[in-house]
Amino acid sequence: MERVETFEAERPRLLALAGRVLADRDEAEDVVQQAWLRLDRAVTRDGTAIENLPAWLTTVTTRLCLDRLRARTPVPVDDLDDPGEVWSQPPVDPADDVALADTVGVALQAVIDRLSPRERVAFVLHDSFGFEFATIASLLDTTPAAARKLASRARAKVAQPPAEDALADWEVVDAFMAAARGGDLQRLLRLLAPDAVVGADEAAVLAGTPASLEGRSEVAAFFDGSAQAAMAVFVGDRPAAAWFHRGRAAVVFDFTVEHGRVAAITFRADPEVLARVVRREGGEVRPSGTPRGGGTSQV
Repeated sequence: MERVETFEAERPRLLALAGRVLADRDEAEDVVQQAWLRLDRAVTRDGTAIENLPAWLTTVTTRLCLDRLRARTPVPVDDLDDPGEVWSQPPVDPADDVALADTVGVALQAVIDRLSPRERVAFVLHDSFGFEFATIASLLDTTPAAARKLASRARAKVAQPPAEDALADWEVVDAFMAAARGGDLQRLLRLLAPDAVVGADEAAVLAGTPASLEGRSEVAAFFDGSAQAAMAVFVGDRPAAAWFHRGRAAVVFDFTVEHGRVAAITFRADPEVLARVVRREGGEVRPSGTPRGGGTSQV
């Protein structure tokens, strides 16, 4: 009975882990059920004594996920890292350690889907669940240095996807504004570049906007739960958002989007800028009717 209670207590965590690795809820549930069957067989039939059941379940679930991923995608040669290879990297902003499965946009998920199985497992376990590389190494039968390299390589691929997979600027802008209105702080953090900044022209400062904010955490905290009345607009042909007063744009949120993340937001209330504001219903179509792709929006 204690075994059943422990498993049920661990089930939500195991489902979250499997779901983020596999990006498929049904498959994640199947994997967790398989983990239970293996536990039942190990204890009931084999009489195995398991000292740390949560750790045992994590190991089994992760390896079952790895088997599923390998069945989907052949393991590339460069995934078989040299355990003796030296790997170093600059310090990582803790805010970069964010959940995999919740990342906005199917385009980015397509990049994640192309990670090798071992890259994907190392990335999710470390960046989403905070596993130590020594633990990840034991699950992948490799060294901590190699596990660190796998996660770092995956992070680099996700941070800078191929051009054809880049999120369109309007997707990033609209997702950011939706997260702001919904008070989704974690999603805001995921959509902001680490060195994101907020600025404002003189007219916007006089209207009550902050003159400047620096850093992802400060910017996300400011927008968390705010901008409830902001509407989707174009400034010229750039997707943006704006506050309206009596049917006219009063302050524009002018976005700079780089590599699928918000690098800067500038509040603008200069009359010349406001004169270029056009309401939009969302979506990537420019006022001229030509489609807009991803890239960099700048003033």
